Amino acid sequence: MTRIKFLLALWLARLCRWAINIVAPGRGTNLPGQIALKIDHGFNGHFEGLDAGKVIFITGTNGKSTTTNLLAAILKEAGIPAAVNLEGANLEGGVAATLMAHSTLKGKLKCRYIVMETDERFLPVISRSLPPAWLCVTNIQKDQVQRNGEPDIIYRKIASAITEDTVLFLNNEEPNAASLSRLVKHSVFYGVDEHAKSFVKQGFFTTTMPCPVCGEPIRFYRYNVDNIGAFTCTGCGLKSSPAPAYFAHSINFADHTFAAEGQTYPLPYEAPYFLYCYIAAIAMAREIGIAKETIAAALARFVNIGGRLETLHTGGKTIQYIRMKQENPETLQSALDYISQDKSPKIFLLGLDELVDFHPHYTNTFYAFDCDFDQLIASHVEHYICFSGTVAYDAANRLVYAGVPKEQITVLPTNDDATIVAELAKYSCPNIYLITWLYKYKSLEKYLIEHEGEKDSTPSTAV
Repeated sequence: MTRIKFLLALWLARLCRWAINIVAPGRGTNLPGQIALKIDHGFNGHFEGLDAGKVIFITGTNGKSTTTNLLAAILKEAGIPAAVNLEGANLEGGVAATLMAHSTLKGKLKCRYIVMETDERFLPVISRSLPPAWLCVTNIQKDQVQRNGEPDIIYRKIASAITEDTVLFLNNEEPNAASLSRLVKHSVFYGVDEHAKSFVKQGFFTTTMPCPVCGEPIRFYRYNVDNIGAFTCTGCGLKSSPAPAYFAHSINFADHTFAAEGQTYPLPYEAPYFLYCYIAAIAMAREIGIAKETIAAALARFVNIGGRLETLHTGGKTIQYIRMKQENPETLQSALDYISQDKSPKIFLLGLDELVDFHPHYTNTFYAFDCDFDQLIASHVEHYICFSGTVAYDAANRLVYAGVPKEQITVLPTNDDATIVAELAKYSCPNIYLITWLYKYKSLEKYLIEHEGEKDSTPSTAV
């Protein structure tokens, strides 16, 4: 009966995917899987040819999509067939749809490895029918408080999906992730050496996080990216290793290279966080047995479509848009740090807004208060423009608290594209940086194309 139910679920889901691809090609990444799971709750674990020892999950707050795509590119370069949810459909339905797409009509898998980006909240649910032999945890940080609450909640969810036989790939310099090693027999640590963009925090921003094991303060010696770097607990002694199994070192942002295990690898992106994605993917690939030279060849061709620095033009000015996850202080900080590297005169355009996820919508801007604006302020910002239909004044207040003179801030309590463009036209500075939600950027992009016909995109060097 279980087999019949599975096949019925598979065939109906495939029929659904076929219909969706006719109406809206490329959109059937989740719904077919949801249909299959309604018919067969254990659908993901009922495929033939499923090798439990070759199931790899990648989860965490930041970096899981890039890490998944990197590992997929390496496997492809090595000629190893793998089922990977490259579209980012990381809930249970997306996993089901990916497995279905890599199987025959009889439900036999046509891949050697299963590599899945998994939403950290739903990891325990997905693991019930498809437990991973390997689990990579990139980090556990503040994100989407309406959905996730505090990082401690996500920590407990991830921990509940781990068995002592799970092989963990853990970020050596992120305390929450690193502490999970105590739950298993075997962990593989990956990390990043101090580099030219590492930093320490001063004054108020020396506030740190509690140890996930004992609750005492964590002391960071330096940060490679926000809240990730060499650390030790002042209580129980939890600490990062000076020599993790896989270690990115000799980092040269000018030459776009780094080294690990005696091999030089390309790094086309200037944002330091990408180093953690790269070394995590390298760690998993090396443990699979893929040669360093093959990995280097894959990385040389890799382009991270999901993260880009977009460029718009208006009235002789250039707007550089940096994608970020709103509600996520680490990615906002990375965007601010990137802008701060440009010491030339600039206009800073900030469009935080209402968080339209599920009811009730809310306007919490806590993540902006978790970030340090000092370097941005010191980088020669001529004027700040805060726009939003809901929280423009909240964003402006954050800048005032950071020490920006009120006369340098313009508040636009609107999302109207014409109003924003008209305000930019008042300033002679041609160098503009924009931080806002992706949907707002798309709206502005459409407006400028329709009215000025100019748009450009360049590979990301940001988050």
